[in-house]
Amino acid sequence: MSDAPGIVLDALTPDDAADCARLEALLFPGDDPWSAAAFRAELHAGHPYYAARSGGRLVGYAGVALLPAPAFSREPAEAEVHTIGVDPAYQGHGTGRRLLRALLGRADAIGAVTYLEVRTDNAPAVALYRSEGFEVVGLRRRYYASGADAHTMRRAAPTHPSDPR
Repeated sequence: MSDAPGIVLDALTPDDAADCARLEALLFPGDDPWSAAAFRAELHAGHPYYAARSGGRLVGYAGVALLPAPAFSREPAEAEVHTIGVDPAYQGHGTGRRLLRALLGRADAIGAVTYLEVRTDNAPAVALYRSEGFEVVGLRRRYYASGADAHTMRRAAPTHPSDPR
């Protein structure tokens, strides 16, 4: 796997929402892809979202929700990866991994345990998540609109929020 040459990561903006929705429809046609309005709502809610761009064109996106630890609690903060999508022409070159690592950097900064759901039949995504420290902790039957099942995966919090992994 080569390292996503020419790909720049930056903040996703509301102006990117329509391009995200087009990619969603391409990537997840039977699984109730997100609309442009859904992406705008996520951004409006303040969730961290990243864009992957090649020559200024959106070729990938990713977002995470962060829930800081409750005050005076021993419970860790939590993060949930909401979505990651990469244009098929840019898959297999590290773009998805770079997006995921950007999300995990935000989660690690607050010492969060990170969760996500992924289709059980999406072997490349499951392998990516495992390689970044996620473990399968559950199964959600018929989680997607298509009826496909999802793994719930979990990645432990860093031992100290400032510790790089």
